[in-house]
Amino acid sequence: MQRAVELEAADGICPAALSVPEGDGPWPAVLMYADAGGMRDTIRQMGERLSTLGYVVLVPDFYYRIGPYDPIDMRTAFATKESAEKMMAMIQGYTADMVRRDAQAFADYLYSVPQKSPGGIGTTGYCMGGRLSLLSAASLGTRAAAAASFHGGNLAKADDPDSPHYKASAIRAAVYVAGAIEDPSFPEEQKALLERSLSEAGVTHTIETYEAHHGFAVPDNPSYDPAAAERHWRATEQFFGSVLPR
Repeated sequence: MQRAVELEAADGICPAALSVPEGDGPWPAVLMYADAGGMRDTIRQMGERLSTLGYVVLVPDFYYRIGPYDPIDMRTAFATKESAEKMMAMIQGYTADMVRRDAQAFADYLYSVPQKSPGGIGTTGYCMGGRLSLLSAASLGTRAAAAASFHGGNLAKADDPDSPHYKASAIRAAVYVAGAIEDPSFPEEQKALLERSLSEAGVTHTIETYEAHHGFAVPDNPSYDPAAAERHWRATEQFFGSVLPR
């Protein structure tokens, strides 16, 4: 069901994983963003699982600009000063402008897949990828019909001009956000600010807090929570199933 592909992104060739359901289709399409660890087997498997729910799924390696890199073990990514600095350099090196330009290329690719059904695509992401999902939805306008974020960080950071909440007026997608408890990257004040921003912009949205910690949905995270992860899969199926055209 899943195959490796390469696509022309904003600044070069981007490796990606493409999953297409079995059967005749057509199928709605979803752009899935990894967490800060980027492309690795766990994320490919998550893309394939989403596809089994009836979606064409593209998982791009958004770190393509740095060239090939060894798979990142999220259990040890922040264990030492050296590994943490390397991880932060990768995160900070992927700017909001790069996100916006890449989102167009990623969407163009999904729209070119023959098995994709007509209509807007979905976006989803984890941790850092949750922020990328909302930024992409704002960039894509009517081409994005649904945008999800799971334990996403810095979704409504008042002192960040690139914070997704400042882009709320550009979002035409329905939004689903699942936060974590005790998460300094998305505390209660950010949830309240995101709620207010989306409401004022007239965006259909749901913001929930799962009783689990940051990273709960991704199996190779040290804070992975199986119960919360299964809840996230049910929420994903319900959310995209209620919004994306078939």
